[in-house]
Amino acid sequence: MAAAGMIEASTSPAHLAATEPSEARGLRRDGVRLLVSEIATDSIAHSRFSELPRWLAPGDVLVVNTSGTLNAALAGRADGETFEVHVSTRLPGNFWVVEVRRPGPIASLPFRHARAGMTFELEANSRVVLLAPYPLGLLEGQSRLWLASLELSEPVLPYLERFGTPIRYSYVERLWPPSMYQTIFATEFGSAEMPSAGRPFTPDLVARLVSNGIHIAPLLLHTGVASLEDHEPPYEEYFRVTPETADRVNAARTAGYRVIAVGTTVVRALETVTDRRGITHPGKGWTDLVITADRSPLRSVNGMITGFHEPHATHLAMIKQVMAAAGSQQPSSHLDRAYDDAQRAGYLWHEFGDSHLIIAG
Repeated sequence: MAAAGMIEASTSPAHLAATEPSEARGLRRDGVRLLVSEIATDSIAHSRFSELPRWLAPGDVLVVNTSGTLNAALAGRADGETFEVHVSTRLPGNFWVVEVRRPGPIASLPFRHARAGMTFELEANSRVVLLAPYPLGLLEGQSRLWLASLELSEPVLPYLERFGTPIRYSYVERLWPPSMYQTIFATEFGSAEMPSAGRPFTPDLVARLVSNGIHIAPLLLHTGVASLEDHEPPYEEYFRVTPETADRVNAARTAGYRVIAVGTTVVRALETVTDRRGITHPGKGWTDLVITADRSPLRSVNGMITGFHEPHATHLAMIKQVMAAAGSQQPSSHLDRAYDDAQRAGYLWHEFGDSHLIIAG
């Protein structure tokens, strides 16, 4: 299958899905493969994530997401049937966005017939009540997401820790411990799904990066559910960029060093607080920024570490914008070649898969 056909297809090649963590495949986390797109030379190279320091230079800044992954899948019952409720995003007023799913042969499947007022009974005398389709203003059946009230026997985070499991989709054939869904950068829990671009980092790799003069700057963005069956644009997610990180990003760009986002979540957070002059500011709140082909160029980053994505238009548009910011005159063409090379070489997709580094020259 040609790369362009692969990118436009509705799903990734099934035989390239990473069905288990790298550790279960006999690899360290940083042993996964790394495809390297060097934009200045329009070149593509094959490497290992453990060799990341080779591809960066002293003074470069890696911006990482410190959000930890919740046990966001809860078993519940409604109308005498069994369901799975995926707890996604906390909103102002202590409401939550949730997704309702039904049990499947391997993992849960979408449920399209939820309705306002539907109540899901949970463990420990707790429940979730659906209030309205989300985003607000949609009619029932127009969205898989719901604004909901969580009526739990204890605060949300400890309740999820006790009774929830990590969200997984059908390409992951068994349930793995929550530790498999955490990155080493996690300091504050709140993501429904793992900020997976940071998963291949290990303490040893970070030490080597720092010793080589490469800086690590943290920010926070709590990721919501990214169900692979639908392709909605991303909705509001909570983020926080500290003054220290904003200063580090600005100093690097002023000095001519590269700012490399570790994941699309980092791009979204930084672009939210970067003005038209390219100055990044501290900030926090809920971002509804959607990065599309119309937003050019990106203002905050000129490189990215990412995985191999399902063909969600917003993810691919963001990656193309990073390539354009890094100097690519034909980001679609380069991305097609990169995905084609990755497919032919057997790179693995999804959160337990391989990585793609996009860098300016």
